Amino acid sequence: MKFSKATNYALHTLVHLAGIPKGKAIGVKPLAESQGVSQAYLSKILSTLVKGNIIESSPGVDGGYKLRQEARSITFLQVIELIEGSHSLFQCELSHAPEREGCLIQRVMDGAEHTLKDYLASQTIHDIVERNTQAN
Repeated sequence: MKFSKATNYALHTLVHLAGIPKGKAIGVKPLAESQGVSQAYLSKILSTLVKGNIIESSPGVDGGYKLRQEARSITFLQVIELIEGSHSLFQCELSHAPEREGCLIQRVMDGAEHTLKDYLASQTIHDIVERNTQAN
């Protein structure tokens, strides 16, 4: 399984935003430079995070982006589903006889996906900030 680069940048941006003083905002330029990505590309990702009510943007000289939600409440699953969508990772493409209970492979994959989603829902942006703080 592989997530898009947009998810990578979104998660890193949120960790960065969680590390700035509460109430402060940061512009797209320093956020993009810190990740080595174009401002235009990151702006699209930021727009998605704004629409998802995870961050907010404010115009002006002191404007920029900041968290709308507490870092403790932003889960990896929330961000991934916002960027990637919430579709199933696997779809059984074979037709099965009606007397059977469906695709057994799909059941295994659904179980694995459920376990993954539970784990991602338990991990927050705050958890990463804390781990980073402890490592330094």
